[in-house]
Amino acid sequence: MGNSMSETKPTSNPSPLGEEIVARINQLAAISETPEHLARVFLTPEHRKAADLILSWMREAGMSAHLDAIGNVCGRYEGERPGLPALMLGSHYDTVRDAGSWDGPLGVITAIACVADLNRRGKRLPFAIEIVGFADEEGVRFASTLLGSRAVAGTFDESVLNTRDRAGISMRDALIAFGLDPDHIGKAARARRELLGYVELHIEQGPVLEQKALPVGVVTAISGATRLAANLTGMAGHAGTVPMKLRRDALGGAAECIVAIEQFCKSDEQGLVGTVGYINAMPGATNVIPGKVSFTMDIRSQSDMHRKRAVADIVRQIEAIAKRRELALQIDVTHENRSVPGAPWLKAQIAEAVAAEGHAVFELPSGAGHDGMAMVDIADIGMIFVRCRGGISHNPAEHVELADADTGARVLLRFVENFRAHGTVNS
Repeated sequence: MGNSMSETKPTSNPSPLGEEIVARINQLAAISETPEHLARVFLTPEHRKAADLILSWMREAGMSAHLDAIGNVCGRYEGERPGLPALMLGSHYDTVRDAGSWDGPLGVITAIACVADLNRRGKRLPFAIEIVGFADEEGVRFASTLLGSRAVAGTFDESVLNTRDRAGISMRDALIAFGLDPDHIGKAARARRELLGYVELHIEQGPVLEQKALPVGVVTAISGATRLAANLTGMAGHAGTVPMKLRRDALGGAAECIVAIEQFCKSDEQGLVGTVGYINAMPGATNVIPGKVSFTMDIRSQSDMHRKRAVADIVRQIEAIAKRRELALQIDVTHENRSVPGAPWLKAQIAEAVAAEGHAVFELPSGAGHDGMAMVDIADIGMIFVRCRGGISHNPAEHVELADADTGARVLLRFVENFRAHGTVNS
């Protein structure tokens, strides 16, 4: 966690910039599979309708705009002369099921509002600005995340085209139905020389900024994650006849492991987080000692080395618990994602913009994944977090105050107007 550099000013009245952003957030949120629960899933009719709306906003803002080969919505605002390298801004426009309105779209809509402001003033910069609304970050339909940004980064795995959704429709067929050619996904890829950097504005999805009474934060890194599946096997038995000292209770062992994970992560001073999100006890009867228990672990840190050491320490603790309780243990790693640090030069320029807008500069990691995890393969990345009420996300209660949406836009606009490509200095 970072330190404050200045005191936050009292919030002023929101400008039309914030009002326009909130109005468009609400307009986009109305595009959903059902009116009761917001769901805008990759390659659905609602997804296409949202893409068309965002394209229209890009064009209104003075950008050329098109849909790329994976369904990303792409806009370009030329610099002082055509064809200059671009600063890329963006986020995603797909949602989880029963979603909130802000996760993803805030970054896309805010970026468009900033370009529209530049366009109204007739201002061109010594670089182009590109905005991408990534088609699929959440991975809801085909259980494969970051599809849009991986296509742009040139790391799209074409084997996922054969993946099928719950209705049995393959990604390949869904792309064709959407009006895209799955054999041309490679055309979405961009080269590193075309981009000066990638910056994403996003809701925090956590409670830290609210606890600090700050509207915005500078993201230090997107945390890496290790997910593991553990199975403990003891001996099932009658709940009334097996003495406590003679039991090999798999659920009791799992409970001790879960508490050990929580205590280990709580005592860590480098922001490590650990979650046991699923547990299953068998045979699962009230009057039977559980003989087998499976549970998951999700361990995250902004430092890959620290995370890997922590996982090794946690596994050793679980092994010791299993041995002492005479339980058989199997642990498998089911998922591993590297951490993605924000580029120091981009963090510094974002911090300058935050301070220039009169707010304290506060640094924090992102525990959630973002498109920057894919984009880092072709560009340095930076992120701006905007406070969200209660830290709630992936939930209909997800909310950003109008004043905070405006603050985020002003910070992003100031950052863009004062952006210096890496290796250049102010004249």
